[in-house]
Amino acid sequence: MTAIVPRERLPFGSPGLDEMLGGGLLRGTATLISGAPGVGKTTLGLQFLTAGVKMGQPGLLVSFEEFPSSLIRDARQLGWDLNALEKEGLFRIIFTSPEVFLGSLKTPDSPLSETLHTLSPQRVVIDSTAHFQRLTDDIPLEIREIYNTLVNALKREGMTALLLDETLNVLEIQTGRMASLPFLVDTVILLRYVEIDSAMQRAIAVMKMRGSAHQKEIRSFEIQKGGLKVGEPFTGREGLLSGITHRTA
Repeated sequence: MTAIVPRERLPFGSPGLDEMLGGGLLRGTATLISGAPGVGKTTLGLQFLTAGVKMGQPGLLVSFEEFPSSLIRDARQLGWDLNALEKEGLFRIIFTSPEVFLGSLKTPDSPLSETLHTLSPQRVVIDSTAHFQRLTDDIPLEIREIYNTLVNALKREGMTALLLDETLNVLEIQTGRMASLPFLVDTVILLRYVEIDSAMQRAIAVMKMRGSAHQKEIRSFEIQKGGLKVGEPFTGREGLLSGITHRTA
């Protein structure tokens, strides 16, 4: 009988989150990171990339909105020197448009494709998938095809991908653009602001993880130097992912 070889896992470098994921993301998968603006999605993406660099895994950040200089400045405040990582040839920021990026994935001899092959990234962060909306009139079949092309192309290149999205609420019944993405990815991680006793806190949960068991509790987290620090599970509360909680009876 042939032994089953466990698939390699790629950790985030956040012990609490890696514990929730059973050790990290499965190599070659696509993960949706859903949350409101400012909740910590880009920070989590950078944490994932820098954790990979420490393991010798090149990383790529594709930004459709924020300039590289702003990302480099913000990362420095969290303790990451992205300029140094770029000089080592283990990290790259690409500032482009959804049209150009999607087209480059379809065209092997494009300048951006050459960059991808030169860097050979094992980890990639797309910030954010909301910008692909403008490529269509939100006809369900068209947007599903766009996301399907994106996810399959990243997997074909051997990358483990994080897709950030600030407009998607996967807890509500959705149509069109929003209906397709959670079904196309392998893992969904929710980041939320929650109000507890008139104070704002942050919560994280793994909604699904295809091909692997995962912890299902909702845990608190803080953004510190070095990225997200995941704390203990919330107890005695309901409605956490809606943002407005109340005590359980």
